[in-house]
Amino acid sequence: MFYEQQMPRLVGFVMRHGANVHEAAEAAQAAFSMAFEQWSAIEEPAGWLRTVAWRQWLRGRQRREHPVEYLPDLPGGHCPVATFELSEQQECVYEALRWLPMKQRQAMAWHLDQFSAEETAQHLNMNPDAVRQNLARARNSLRRALKAQGEGPQ
Repeated sequence: MFYEQQMPRLVGFVMRHGANVHEAAEAAQAAFSMAFEQWSAIEEPAGWLRTVAWRQWLRGRQRREHPVEYLPDLPGGHCPVATFELSEQQECVYEALRWLPMKQRQAMAWHLDQFSAEETAQHLNMNPDAVRQNLARARNSLRRALKAQGEGPQ
């Protein structure tokens, strides 16, 4: 149940950092695999998974020379990521997020996953005021980017 609830949200979280759906799913799955090995020691699974999945994605970006756009389906079972679809508006938001500086992108990704500035700061080893400042800057940048997209040719 936890996996089915969190996996699509975790994929979305990693995508908000700039990953495509396949990279995000790979990072999320790696995080869940690591969590399985040490589940009893994890105090806050939702935050822990996001931290680990983000780090896994960063490591994968550094290692991967040619990203894979297609992942074959495995026989049997149900993959919660299969239900992950973005609307046209969400695609625009994710694209705009990719252009933000990393600290702003992180603050926004945690915020969109319903984490407070204090919780985000704890997971990112930052000051809560710095998280709020990055979140405010991200909102302003996104507002300008999305407004510009809406005013451009369609």
